[in-house]
Formats: sequence, structure tokens, C-alpha cells
Amino acid sequence: MANLLNTASGNPVADNQNSLTAGARGPVLLQDYQLLEKLAFQNRERIPERTVHAKGSGAYGELEITEDISKYTKASVLQKGEKTKLFIRFSTVAGEAGAADAERDVRGFAIKFYTKEGNWDLVGNNTPTFFIKDGIKFPDFIHTQKRDPRTHLRSNNAAWDFWTLNPEALHQVTILMSDRGIPASYRHMHGFGSHTYSLINAKGERFWVKFHFKTRQGIKNLTNEEAAKVIAADRESHQRDLYNSIDKGDFPKWDFKIQIMTEEQANNCKFNPFDLTKIWPHADYPLIPVGVMTLNKNPENYFNEVEQAAFSPSNIVPGISYSPDRMLQARIFSYPDAQRYRIGVHYQQLDVNKPIVDVNNYYVGGSMNNGSYKQEPHAYYEPNSFGGPAESKTYLEPNLAIGSEVARFNHRDDIADYYTDARSLYNILPTDEKNRLYSNIAESMDGVEDFIIKRALDHFEKIDMTYATGVKAALEKCKCCCSK
Repeated sequence: MANLLNTASGNPVADNQNSLTAGARGPVLLQDYQLLEKLAFQNRERIPERTVHAKGSGAYGELEITEDISKYTKASVLQKGEKTKLFIRFSTVAGEAGAADAERDVRGFAIKFYTKEGNWDLVGNNTPTFFIKDGIKFPDFIHTQKRDPRTHLRSNNAAWDFWTLNPEALHQVTILMSDRGIPASYRHMHGFGSHTYSLINAKGERFWVKFHFKTRQGIKNLTNEEAAKVIAADRESHQRDLYNSIDKGDFPKWDFKIQIMTEEQANNCKFNPFDLTKIWPHADYPLIPVGVMTLNKNPENYFNEVEQAAFSPSNIVPGISYSPDRMLQARIFSYPDAQRYRIGVHYQQLDVNKPIVDVNNYYVGGSMNNGSYKQEPHAYYEPNSFGGPAESKTYLEPNLAIGSEVARFNHRDDIADYYTDARSLYNILPTDEKNRLYSNIAESMDGVEDFIIKRALDHFEKIDMTYATGVKAALEKCKCCCSK
């Protein structure tokens, strides 16, 4: 019988309208398994939302490599002419799953490439930098962006207290408070791998790399006033824009580019090239064209494909690898651990996360294990004598020289320049955008204690005196408006 309704175990359902009761007006019987199953499934329809990046949108697409960068990497996914299917998830960072899309926030830019050598995940943002550079401070930072456990309200005081006590955040704060703090849509913003990664070529030579995705749609942003009108009319503005654009065949595209730094250049670099709060100047490390990314297919089921999509920078392929970036090192653990908690230990077996290559390993048991891992009879341990999957030293990476001492080195002792990058950004902003920067900061300081505001102004002075003067004037204007 076609389209027969059945239970999750495949048992036919005779009546889906009425509970099994003892008489027409009697109580429900415990043996009504269909009722219990429906209620149990409803209770579990929502998995724990992501601690950060909870609100997001996703799409499928393709990465096409149009340039030859084989001198930098042997990764098959990055060879000229290669076309690789991908899934991307855009997101806001601080808000919960029900937050509005057009809020002032950093945007997540996470891509899963289904390559011939396994999945490669590039988990970045729409900014080239971040607020902090050591993963041990990440939980503290996120606590300042979430709700105060006492009031259950977002706290400007906590955010600015943390930022002003961690001045390496000032460049990212300036980006956030500038026009680019509220993209008009996911299609109208750049994407960045943000971290420093490494590329390894066929000769075993290592190059440090930054990944960039430049939108072909052009940059479009919203002012606070424009965003307020958008949110009042449509809290799902970014989701709607992305879905509708793809649905009508207006496929968004990004130019894929890289910056390259040799190991020798890194050793002689005047700044720490593995510091997530720093940029690589384009004049010294120019953008190199690589290819184009196109989004061309919407998900069919949001929960299965977007909500359960699980990204981690731990997912790399031969020819692409990590760097000593402290934040990257922390995320290599934190991201897959969060997914095991959020979705389940075998989350990689879900369709949206599943690689296109055969998976052979010795992971047995555990919740959600659907048996898709291939295992030879008697070969459920390693090493074994029964032809089970074995290691291959051909995939070893070249040795990396690291420091000989182990200590909790103060990341602020390493060329503690918190102001140059922020100053460079500030200096190129047009006058009207600077004025909006001042007012955006002033509005975000509503409720912030005076001594924290004073600390912020001291930092702004070190960036540029007119920066501090502009913010101070905007704060006075806000006070006048509030007193009327």
C-alpha cells in the first residue's frame, strides 16, 4: 500500500487521530505506544542549539579551481580544474536560534567541502580577525556576549568591560561597530578562513596561508536605523534573501583567493603571523586568485541539513594543515567536542556531514552508530592480522620546528601592538562612516559604567585622537537625547 503511515519501526498505524483510552471518556492507556512515540519524538525535535552561531542559514554549492597553485599544495581539492561539492552555513554569533538576522554581530562563514580525500571544513567568519587570540579566553568572551545569568539580559557593560580589558580586541570591535557590523544579507559580505593555516606541496614544502572569499554581489550593509526597520518587518531577512535568490536561479558567487607566507618570511615577520587578532598586509602578502565558489541549491530539510550540519577545523585533507595559531589549536578540540554533545558521537554519519569517500576505522558502538563504517570480520582492533584498515606513512606532514620550552607564555608579551591594525582601518573609513562608527559605539555603550567608558576612550585615543573625540561627542549627544 503506497504512503502507508507507520511508526519509526515501520509498524502500520491504524488510527492517527485518537488516543487509546479506557472508554469514550476514560484515561489514556500506557500501551498506546503510538501516542508515546509521537510525544517522545516531539520532546526531542530540538537538539541543543549551538552555544555560539545558533542562528544560521545554509546552502549547497560548488568550488571550482581556475588557477594553478600546485607549487603551494598537493591537495586534490585545490588543483586547477577541480570542482568540489560543498555545503555552507552562514550565521550570527551571539544571538540565540530565535534572534533576528539583521542584528549587529559578526557573521559565521563555515564551509564543508566534500573532497576526494575526505571532508575539508573551513570554519571562519565575515571578518579576517577576531576579538581574542588565545582559546583559553574564548569561554570568557562568549559569556560577555550571552545573557547575564542574574538578569537574563544581554549586557553592554560586560561586553565593553571585557573588550577594554583585552585591547587586542580593538581592531575587531572597530570592524563590528563600523558599517560592516550589519551586512544587508549573507550574499553581500566577504568570507574569511580568518586563522592562519598551512599548505604542503608534493615536495613536502610548507607555506602558511590565509583563505579569502570575496563576494561578487558587492558589499552592502545596513545602518542601525535601516536594520531596525528590517527587523520590525522580517526577523528572517537573511534566510529569506538567501533562499529566494537561489530558488529563482540568482546563484551567489565568491572569488576564492589566498595569501601566502613562506616559513622564512614567518620567522622574520615583525608581527606574529599566527595571531588571530592581526591581519597580513596585502601590500606584503598580496591576494592570489584561486577559483570561484557558487551556491546553487537550497536544502530540502532545514533541520536535517542546516541544523545538524557539523563543522570543525579539525577536518583537513592531505596538502592542507594547521598552524601554531592558539585559537585554531583550541578550536580543533572544541568544535568536534561540541558536536558530539549537541548531536551525538557519530554525527559524521549524518548525510550532510558524511564524506563522499569510504570510511574505514575502528570506532564501534556508541549512540547514533548506523553501521556505515566498514569493518572486516574479526578486524575491530588495530593492528590486526585480518586485513583491517591500516595507516599509511605517505601522508605524514613535514616536521615543524617549535619552541623547546613548555610554559603558559603570555600572549600579550609577543609584540603587544593592539592599535596599528585598528588605526589602519579607521584611517581609510570615509567621514560619514566614521560618524556612524562613533554613534554605533555610543549606542552600544548604553548602560555601561563610566569607568569602563573612560577605559575605552583611553584605548581609542591610542588608535587616533579623533576616534576618541568622535565617540566622546556621540556619547554626549546620546545623553542629551535620553534626558529630553
